[in-house]
This record gives sequence, structure tokens and C-alpha cells, in this order.
Amino acid sequence: MKIVIVGAGITGLYLAWKLSQKGEEVIVFEKKGKIGKEVCSGLFSERIFDFIPESKKLIQNEIKEVLIHFPRKTSKIIFKKSFFVMSHYKLDNLVAHLAQNSGAKIILNNKIDDFPKEFDPHTKRGQGAEGTKINEVSPRYGVGVDRTIGCDGANSVIRRELNLSEPRFFLAIQGFLEKKDNSNYLETWATNSGFIWRIPRGENIEYGIMEDFKKAKNYFDRFLKEKKIYLLKRKAAIIPQTLVPIIPKNSKITLCGDATGLTKPWSGGGVVWSLISADILLKNFPDFIKYKKEVNKFFLPKIIFSKIIKKTVYFSRSNFPWLLPKEINIEGDFLF
Repeated sequence: MKIVIVGAGITGLYLAWKLSQKGEEVIVFEKKGKIGKEVCSGLFSERIFDFIPESKKLIQNEIKEVLIHFPRKTSKIIFKKSFFVMSHYKLDNLVAHLAQNSGAKIILNNKIDDFPKEFDPHTKRGQGAEGTKINEVSPRYGVGVDRTIGCDGANSVIRRELNLSEPRFFLAIQGFLEKKDNSNYLETWATNSGFIWRIPRGENIEYGIMEDFKKAKNYFDRFLKEKKIYLLKRKAAIIPQTLVPIIPKNSKITLCGDATGLTKPWSGGGVVWSLISADILLKNFPDFIKYKKEVNKFFLPKIIFSKIIKKTVYFSRSNFPWLLPKEINIEGDFLF
């Protein structure tokens, strides 16, 4: 089949890699001039190695627990499976290499404003991020497209073109303190509807916040001022969230990754969840309807459970702090 993937983020690249291995003819269109997400904490559970074993070489630090600071109590969560700090930028480029080596074509600087309707099998070589050789191709010339997969992120063009509902958006801001720290725990501070985090990355320390758009900057600025922390390289991005993954009931066009709003209600993390949904798509390909049903069946209970836990904890922190456990062991991948 001739497949167009819109968006060269981790999900689109992973699908391009795996579909190309299956023998499909895949072209990925990316609006940016280089590959690699830069505004992301890059904190992944060890499940990331099930999807991308080669990513082990990107590990910067290992995280075994998290301290959650509430106004009147601090709780310690010990992860049953470790989390690992990596560069999301380098992870994306790693998967881009794997996709290209499997035969996928990646085209940079190609903004897609509507559905790609044509497919050009004739390519020429170009220069991509970090010396990667990127195949360049016209999205408007050639033979027909059999399937289109929108992996174009929180502000998905494909989602809008399908007139689907929009997810709720949070604002994430991050910055870095140039200080070495190899601690094996991260810290978080609960805010109104989100949290502030501190992640030791080995060579430096990352601070960030996920909160409502109108409140995030004020919360973060006040926190940093109180802690006398001065950050470099502050950047921001949006995080989509939804109760039910936003996937069309369409046999030819579908969505995957952040375009579906599939991120964890507690932390806003989405990479492992996106890769799980990508594997569900691969298992059912080319049946996009069955993919939609199986994603909802798998994730809906987990989303509801996470939302209930979050609301319970946030309610208890002010009203019944004694209900919050001092220490707990959990399988963290479906919360953090």
C-alpha cells in the first residue's frame, strides 16, 4: 500500500519504520526543517525499550521514585519499573534513521494544509537534521494514496479537516539549571490543576510546569522566585488531553499519537501511550475501524482510572491530607 504519514514526531516515525518493514510504501511529510522534538522532558518508563531497543544508548539518568510535595504533606512514590531520562530530540532522530533504513521516505519543510491526495514514488536526495539524508518528494504529484495517518501533534491539521472534536489543552513550560545532578528521584509540586517538576538529567537539572494556559506562567514564575532558581533555555509547548481518544470512524484516514489527544491525565506524558496505540494500529492495519475500537477498549478504562485518582488526590491534599499515603509502590507507566 501507498501510505502518507503527516508528522515526523516519534509516533509518525515509529509507524513509518514498522510499516516499511512490513513492505508498505511510506512517505512522511514534516512541516519543520529538521527532525526532533525539543520541548519535552524525555522521561520514559523502561517500556520504551520494548518499542525501540536501540534507545538504551540514549540514557542520561535513571529514575526510581518521585516525591510529590503537597501543601501539608509529601508523599513518596516508588516505581516498580524504572523511568529513564533521554533526549527526545535524539530519540526522534534515532527512529528517523531506522525508518529510512527500512525504506520510508521523510520529507522536511512540507506543510500539509489538507489531505494528501497524491503520491510520488520518484525521489531525490536531500540533507536533513544532523546529517541525515532525507528523501525529498512533491506531495502533489504521482499516483494515489491508499491510507493517510495523521500524526501531526496537538494542533493536528488532519483532525481539523475531519471536523473532529478538539481536546483540552494545557500549557507546558520548561527550563534548565546548569548544574550536574545524577539523583535517582524526581520531585513534583502540585498546582491548581497540574504540577511543577524537577528532573535530574545528569548534566543538568530540568524544571517545568503543566497547567491551565492562563495560570501556568504565573505559577511557574512565582515558584522559581521563591526557590531562587534562575533557568536557561525556557521553552513552551501545548499538551492535549481527552477522555476518549479522538479517532475518526474512517476506513482510509486515521489519527495516532498526540493528534488523538491521548496523553496521561496525571502527568501529560504521551510517548509510551502513543507507541502502544501505534502498535494497535499496526496489528489491525489496514483496518482503521478496528484500530479505533481496540484503542478505545484498551485506553478508556486507564484514562478514567487516572482521572479519578488525580481528582481524589487533589481533593484530599487540602481537605484530608492524612488520607494521602506517606509511601507507596506503583506501576507508574499508566500514571506518569
